[in-house]
Parts: sequence; C-alpha cells; structure tokens
Amino acid sequence: MEALLKITTIPMEYEMKIQKARLEYSSTKSGLVINRSKGGLTMENRPINLSLDTFQARNSVCPTTMESVRQSAEKGTAAALEATAAYAKESAMLLKIPNALDQIFSQRAQQPTGEFGLRFIPTTGPDIEWSDPDLSMQYQTDKLSFDIKVANGNFEFIPGNIEMSITQMPDVNIEYIGSPLYVPPSAASHFNHTSMDVLA
Repeated sequence: MEALLKITTIPMEYEMKIQKARLEYSSTKSGLVINRSKGGLTMENRPINLSLDTFQARNSVCPTTMESVRQSAEKGTAAALEATAAYAKESAMLLKIPNALDQIFSQRAQQPTGEFGLRFIPTTGPDIEWSDPDLSMQYQTDKLSFDIKVANGNFEFIPGNIEMSITQMPDVNIEYIGSPLYVPPSAASHFNHTSMDVLA
C-alpha cells in the first residue's frame, strides 16, 4: 500500500555570537617638561654726590638782612661793653689821680695802633660734602627646571558575552500525496470499467 502522507520536519535554526573575555591595558605616555628661566646681569651705578653750601661764604661778603641785623647787634653789644669798661676805668682814675682829665683826654686823642681790620673776603669758604661713587653688579645664571611625567598603566577586564538569535522556528510540514478522495466517492473509475466491458 502506497503512503498517502509526506511528513517533513523543519528544524529550528539559530545563530550564536560569542565574544571572548579579554584584559585590556591602557597607558599614558611618559614625558619630560623643561622650563628655562633666563638670568642676566644687573648693574647699578651711583655717581659721586657733591653738596656745596655757600651760605656762610656769601654772608661774609654780602650778608642777608637777618644776618646783618644779628652782626650789628653783636657789634653794638660789644661796643656797649667796651664803653662801659672804659667809663668805669676813667671814673676810677678821676677818683684816684688828680688832674686825671688831662690824662683821659690825651688817651682819647691818641692815634689808634695795632690791627686796623684789614681782612680778605670772604672770610669763610663754602661747606663742601661729597659721597664716594658706588658701582654694584649682580649676575644671575640661567635656571633650568625639569618636570618628569611617569607613564601610568591601567588594566581593565572586559567579560565575555554570548548572544543567540533564532533565525527559523521549528515546524512540521504534512503533505498529502495520495489520489484525491471524493465524498461521496466518485464513480468515474467504475464507469470506465463498465463501458469497456460493454464494448467487449
């Protein structure tokens, strides 16, 4: 008897993607940074300083008004002291010596002797002060600074991964491969046999 059904099984199809676990190492580059500070030569020069004060020298030639008043006051005081001393001396002579007036008048009429006040002007020189010159030098060499950056390493663990995707679901395919079945049954085959018998 011939089989009437054809059964076909369609298996499931799937696709798997596997990613292995790995250990990654990342590092930064090491480097060297150099900084340079320039030096130089510094010079400081202080020239000679001269201080010239001619106030007293000018006052000895042509005094100022204040200085002239002061000098006149000193001379007046000295003249008053000298006159007081002379009058005291003459009074003492009048008390002790007879005919002292003739002697006093003769002394007053005498020609002056001694220093006559001849002098060179100015009588004093200028006041001079000075300071020594100074030269200072400062030299500074160049400076170098180094900055070293050490490389740093980092380890990173990346775990594995499995991905599965189903591309075709399982299935069962049933196919009828026999002759057609009629309900009610067909009489065609019987009709053909009957007609052949009749012709015979």
